Amino acid sequence: MQDDAHAAIRQNACRTAIENRLYLAEKETTFGSPAGYFGDLTLSWKAVAAKLDGAMGEAFEQFVHKGAPLSKPLANAVAEAIKSWAVANGATHFSHWFHPLTGTPADKHDAFLTIKETLEGHVAHVDHLAGSLLIQGEPDASSFPSGGLRATHSARGYTVWDPTSPLFIRVDGSSRTLCIPCAYVAWAGHALDTKTPLLRALDALSHEVTALVHTVSGSNAVTHVHATLGTEQEYFVIDKAFLAARPDIVMAGRTLVGLPPARGQQLEDHYFGPIASRVQAFISEVERDLYHLGVPVKTRHCEVAPAQFELAPVFEEANVACDHNVLTMDVLQRVADRHGLACLLHEKPFAGVNGSGKHNNWSLCTSEGVNLLDPGETPHENLTFLTTLAVVLHAVHEHADMLRVTIASAGNDHRLGANEAPPAILSVYLGEALEAIVHAIESGKAPNAASREAIALTKRLRAKPDLTDRNRTTPFAFTGNKFEFRAVGSSENPAWPMAVLNAAVASSCREIRGRIEARMKASGDRVAAVRDVVRETFASTKAIRFEGNNYSPEWAEEARRRGLPVLSNTPAALAVLQDSSRTNFLTEMSVFTHDEIHSRYEVYAERYIKVVDIEASSLADIALTHVLPVLERQVTHTLNAQRALKDVGAAHEHQSRRARTLCELTEELQITAEKLSKARRLLHDQSSVAKGMDVAANQAIPAMFALRAVVDAAEGLVSDASWPLPKYREMLFAGV
Repeated sequence: MQDDAHAAIRQNACRTAIENRLYLAEKETTFGSPAGYFGDLTLSWKAVAAKLDGAMGEAFEQFVHKGAPLSKPLANAVAEAIKSWAVANGATHFSHWFHPLTGTPADKHDAFLTIKETLEGHVAHVDHLAGSLLIQGEPDASSFPSGGLRATHSARGYTVWDPTSPLFIRVDGSSRTLCIPCAYVAWAGHALDTKTPLLRALDALSHEVTALVHTVSGSNAVTHVHATLGTEQEYFVIDKAFLAARPDIVMAGRTLVGLPPARGQQLEDHYFGPIASRVQAFISEVERDLYHLGVPVKTRHCEVAPAQFELAPVFEEANVACDHNVLTMDVLQRVADRHGLACLLHEKPFAGVNGSGKHNNWSLCTSEGVNLLDPGETPHENLTFLTTLAVVLHAVHEHADMLRVTIASAGNDHRLGANEAPPAILSVYLGEALEAIVHAIESGKAPNAASREAIALTKRLRAKPDLTDRNRTTPFAFTGNKFEFRAVGSSENPAWPMAVLNAAVASSCREIRGRIEARMKASGDRVAAVRDVVRETFASTKAIRFEGNNYSPEWAEEARRRGLPVLSNTPAALAVLQDSSRTNFLTEMSVFTHDEIHSRYEVYAERYIKVVDIEASSLADIALTHVLPVLERQVTHTLNAQRALKDVGAAHEHQSRRARTLCELTEELQITAEKLSKARRLLHDQSSVAKGMDVAANQAIPAMFALRAVVDAAEGLVSDASWPLPKYREMLFAGV
């Protein structure tokens, strides 16, 4: 019978997971010191320039930093140097690696092998990469989401080499492919990816922050400023055998049904706990592969939920860091597969335990290596730091709604605000010491030096506390010398939120610099002008600062009173993209065009609808083809048991109640499944994405919750031996 087959698949998956835990944990993972092979499968623009002669090297550097055109001879020389390095490292193919709006990287592999005819008429087989093919590719844009930016008759798209991000060789089994990081634009020049807007935002940021530093310091020593980024990546791993019996994870990336286990994370014993041997072997191989790719992974640890983990790199330039995070997600899933594991990057793969985020640690660094967000020993006197802080507060205050847009997705809606992640309301946490300085300045008082006494643990042991505490309930926190944007979803490409954040900061820089220069012109006193504008900015952005518990029910009402945007779900957030008054700063900073902004609305709205529809379809399939037959079988079994007990005079009322409950669940499951099907039909009938999102959020998702409740209730009543789906206790604890 079908239900027997499903139960057998589950039981086999559990056995396999336990066996894998016992045997695959012993996999050898000794790779030697990372210092010996770090970055050996990457090639930076500096390494390329070193392979060229002096004049060509200088011309190539002008191409990288100034956008100067490459002559055909130089382009061919660069391509030859890159090809020779790639072939020497075992690569047989090359690809333009880019980030379309699908949420996953894309590339098409072409062989280096080229057939040429010699002057003597002979055929020669050679490895070759033309300069023109290195610099620009031409994938068909028609199959990628564009939000209306291309039509069928103009579907051509172009991938354009980004030389500021290192080339790398991706190893997959015996195959090695040279990957060329690229931007991706439509035939008419519109950005169809996440990298292009980020690069534009970083250009705007460098220009505006550099000018502000010149104004504040009175010196032109700084030539440019770049954003730095470190992305903490959270993820779950389960035994891959469970996927055979969990169609919801296969289709939706998360569980759509399932009772929480008796033991989840309530003992708080998994966070920073010992890493199981099998998982340690997996993580070690992930790190080995990432080190080869030049990704500077620094930390690894168990996260709060069972089977949840985190890795994080050291800081890098923001564009490279975003590329490296996309590579990290790819490597996590590839290596997991080799270890018989499945890596789940969904924001909420399991109900009742913590979900996963991607904490974006962001700062600003000058050409002289100065971190503009480092308070120093006397932050109350550090004008450059205070001005930069004022700029960031102004950026988040003015553009909190657009920052909220960048973290909006169907997956993140399940995670945000769920007592494990910051809520969807954007606010800034500074910490007690820094908040006291900011409050004093905005009040017109002289701020005191921020300091904290060492904490005496014993007579000999001392702890030196930071000036800033941690507030894990806040979405945007100052953490010593950087800001941590904690609300970004674990599966998201960080280039989208980083493009908007950097554009917002650039816009705020321009405004604040203008105010400072106007004061300087009037008074002639640079320091007084800077202090006055900083004080005014701290006062005018007070609403965005919040030091309390963002999880508290009162915070939403308080945020509304403060005038902060409270956008509870993805449809509400995406509506911001249709308000030009809220997005104009993106066009003013030349980060997006109006058409590109509208396209993002269409793409992300359509994606939200499709994700909800896929989940609804998967849930209905599980309910009707996996759970209903087992539930009906359990009803029959219980009624037979009741009759047998009655025949011998041993029947009790609890048997009757159990039978009635099972019968009621059987009927309720079919009723709620039909309501979900009705919501799906209505979803497909909508004429616009706005109406579709409304149906998805207000009808399909509630119908899914209702059907899940019935299925989960059935799990608690059906015989464990007959239940067809691997349970939470098995997936979260068996095999890992």
